[in-house]
Amino acid sequence: MTRKFKIYAHLTLLAAGLFISGCVKLDVTPTNKFTDETYWTSEDKANSVLNMAYRQMFTSDYFITNEILSDNVYNGYGASNEKIIATGLADASNGRFESEWGACYGGIKTCHTFLANIDRVTSMSTGVKEKRKAEIRFIRASLYLELTTWYGDVPHFTVDITPEQAKTITRKPHAEIMEWIHKELDEVATVLPSNSEYPAADNGRITRGAAVALNARAYLYENNWAKVAEYCDKLMNSSAYGTYSLFSNYEELFWVKNEYNSEIILSLQYVPDLRTWGNLVDYVPMSANARLNNAAPTQGLVDSYLMKNGKKWTSSDPDYANRDPRMGATIVYDGSKWQDRSGNSRTIEINPDSKTLDKYTNGSAGSSTGYYYRKFADPSPAAYTGGSWDSNLNLPLIRYADVLLMYAEAKNELGGMNSAIWNQTIRKLRERAGFDNTTEAMDLPAVGQAELREIIRNERRCELALEGLRAFDIRRWKTAETVLTQPIRGAKFDKSSGTYDYIKLPAGNFSRNRDYLWAVPRKELLLNPNLKQNPGY
Repeated sequence: MTRKFKIYAHLTLLAAGLFISGCVKLDVTPTNKFTDETYWTSEDKANSVLNMAYRQMFTSDYFITNEILSDNVYNGYGASNEKIIATGLADASNGRFESEWGACYGGIKTCHTFLANIDRVTSMSTGVKEKRKAEIRFIRASLYLELTTWYGDVPHFTVDITPEQAKTITRKPHAEIMEWIHKELDEVATVLPSNSEYPAADNGRITRGAAVALNARAYLYENNWAKVAEYCDKLMNSSAYGTYSLFSNYEELFWVKNEYNSEIILSLQYVPDLRTWGNLVDYVPMSANARLNNAAPTQGLVDSYLMKNGKKWTSSDPDYANRDPRMGATIVYDGSKWQDRSGNSRTIEINPDSKTLDKYTNGSAGSSTGYYYRKFADPSPAAYTGGSWDSNLNLPLIRYADVLLMYAEAKNELGGMNSAIWNQTIRKLRERAGFDNTTEAMDLPAVGQAELREIIRNERRCELALEGLRAFDIRRWKTAETVLTQPIRGAKFDKSSGTYDYIKLPAGNFSRNRDYLWAVPRKELLLNPNLKQNPGY
């Protein structure tokens, strides 16, 4: 049995009555079976709780819908919680604000339960216990990073609290929580094995490299460039923290057959039949048996992809030909080739004159932008349950490509970008992507720091598109107030004036004085008035 199956081997036991809901208030106590001394009698039972914490670390829903909170994707169908946030209409009762808060604290409660009880399991060796504790502490640190990134100051505690305490606890300053996260991740990195030290049967477990990479990301969110460079350097120029490299094929990087490749530092685990995710049914072409199109890539994202020769796309260039190959591996556009699960390939026709299901029609259940998702749409039948879109593909949370991009950004901000660093980071990404070997594509451009900053940021957008990270980037750059309030464009499919023009969609709304932090959920304020609300809500 592979690790992919082992990590969730106990899901049936949990589903039978030991499940802790991820959507809980701070005062909800886990079911007695988790805290009863009679439960902690075997390594298998302890692993059941550990596995639950892995499940609660993140979800496919947030992974996908976080893109709606950025300028990469437009939510055209319905009114999701994320669309309400993007349009500036969210208040403290918004379902995403409530579910994110509850899911994080639900996961933290599971971590505290595990840490409080694991030493009762006498059949588990001390060495294994320490590793499992380190995994749990990593998950807890990642959940607190998620909380404090979205909400700022939040309640922070490292042991379970009573219902009475939950009604009086106050919010700890963001800076103090970040200091704790850095220290916690440093400590667990000394205990966790590296990816090269784990056997293949343990694929999917949290590693030393994941702790270092998450710490680099945490420093990135603080714009602590020296620390970002330091922690990325550990992964790039030392094997002590693991061995990582870019996978050779960008598109196939996101296929099931390659999900434990050399580039993956941490991924959200899924298992055939036991745990799958089905979000793509509302994002892929309609002709691929989609249910509808909930949200779709924007023209702004398409425009960010360079030509293969390294030059910026201009209106005199073909719309989609000779572009950065990552665009075609990420986005379905008019004329794209689509391979179905039977191995057959066909052309996707989205233009308004098309006779297919995928055609753009204003106000229909199809794409509102004239584009669809391709990334994560593995053409292999092995990736799905039956003929559905229920996928068992692991979703990447941290890739080595991100480490290279963080390092490049940090070095530029520190004024230390040079040809050697460029070649070690941006050039490697473009070589893997399939750019032409031209000066414009491969060599460090002779521009100043500010221009280079925009080049690196654009590279980050293209490389990590649709992976849920863009929303965090535009917030830490403080550009959200600009990019999210511009009119949104789709493909050049609008015929209302008699000639083709770009689809025009309403701009979002983002207040610099309010929206860089989310509202503390209203239900939590009613439970505990000491929490106080963020400004503007």
